[in-house]
Amino acid sequence: MFLPVIMAGGSGSRLWPLSRQLKPKQFLPLADAGLSMLQATIRRLEGLDAGLPRLICNEEHRFLAAEQLRLLGMAKANILLEPVGRNTAPAIALAALQACAEADDPLLLVLAADHQIQDVSAFHASVRAAMPLAEDGKLVTFGIVPTHAETGYGYIEKGEGIGDTGFAVSRFVEKPNMIEAQEYLASGNYFWNSGMFMFRASRYLHELERFRPDILAACRTALEGASRDMQFTRVDQAAFTACPEDSIDYAVMEKTEDAAMVPLDAGWSDIGSWSALWGISEKDEQGNVFKGDVLHQRSCNNFVHADSRLVATVGVDDLVIVETKDAVLVAHKDHVQDVKKIVEQLKGCSRNEHLNHREVYRPWGVYDSIDRGQRYQVKRITVQPGAKLSVQMHHHRAEHWIVVSGTAKVTNGDKTYLVTENQSTYIPVGQVHALENPGVIPLDLIEVQSGSYLGEDDIVRFEDKYGRA
Repeated sequence: MFLPVIMAGGSGSRLWPLSRQLKPKQFLPLADAGLSMLQATIRRLEGLDAGLPRLICNEEHRFLAAEQLRLLGMAKANILLEPVGRNTAPAIALAALQACAEADDPLLLVLAADHQIQDVSAFHASVRAAMPLAEDGKLVTFGIVPTHAETGYGYIEKGEGIGDTGFAVSRFVEKPNMIEAQEYLASGNYFWNSGMFMFRASRYLHELERFRPDILAACRTALEGASRDMQFTRVDQAAFTACPEDSIDYAVMEKTEDAAMVPLDAGWSDIGSWSALWGISEKDEQGNVFKGDVLHQRSCNNFVHADSRLVATVGVDDLVIVETKDAVLVAHKDHVQDVKKIVEQLKGCSRNEHLNHREVYRPWGVYDSIDRGQRYQVKRITVQPGAKLSVQMHHHRAEHWIVVSGTAKVTNGDKTYLVTENQSTYIPVGQVHALENPGVIPLDLIEVQSGSYLGEDDIVRFEDKYGRA
């Protein structure tokens, strides 16, 4: 048996406007219908002798991660929360230290939550081939059999054979230019660096101690000061923030004498851009990929994603068009790497479209900001059965709640009462209040906010079942 360690960090800025800082690509159903990329990564392990996965993600994504695990029947899976991103070497160190403290030095299979693998059987075969190498003390990486000359990936040059299907790693190579990539492809000795690994927890920690003892010391301190909250492990913020930032490739894999590689030929993609997603998607006779409500005339080789309305194309080729409720992207497929520059512009202009969608998920449900203007905002709110918003108050706004369906249990000052379909209630400025769904069906209501300031930070929480007070 092995322990899957799934890294679910990153913002996926090149897949804006679908991927946002508070809901990045690993939590979106980009490639597998009905499953987010994280969920598909976990489902891909079915049929292997794998334990309950351990997830590593940012603190601000904790409820997204927990809900997606719950939907897979894995509500008890441990989630390690990073207060800040420090790259893969520290993240894996945290998981390895925790695994050694809880179990007898397990094998770790380290995966990224945002990879797409089309041939699951081939993936399983490579994982099984890596296990005896990892049990023998090797630090195994999976080398993707290249299908074309690619300049966007690092490469691994294979050395002598090890066992039945493994190889020693001759060297790691940075992203090449096109001429070098073509030479690598022609030689047959080079593989794409997948960023997936298998090794014993103690072997990784031993090599990290050799090459980056500063990282290991900081991670030990951060984990020693950790706290547990439900299925979450919160490492010490100050200690982990002080940890140096480095990747596992630079910190360990390029330095160790025990690096090994197992080839993986399974239709792999890291879906790092819209053109990559177009490349792995099923296309029509004109080479188009259409998702949502799309009409077209004389249009070829386009990727069009319509999230909330009709999108029509006429006489355009090789475009990426992505429509969401609050933003539209139009880009040529040859320039999609520059989408992240738009995200940087949004940050520089102090806008919010890079942070979150208009529809925002919370541990109790979801809200959609359907309209706003000077001194008012209108939200559509859905509260899941049995869920409750925090006991809170606002300094600058009043709220009017109108129940559309279901039943609301309302705390309004020193009064608690039920509000049912087609009824409403009013929460004055400064009033301590709470909203709960005591029923067995979702509670849908319209909230009208009015006041001098309507920001989400105008919330004073007194009690909260989700640990946010």
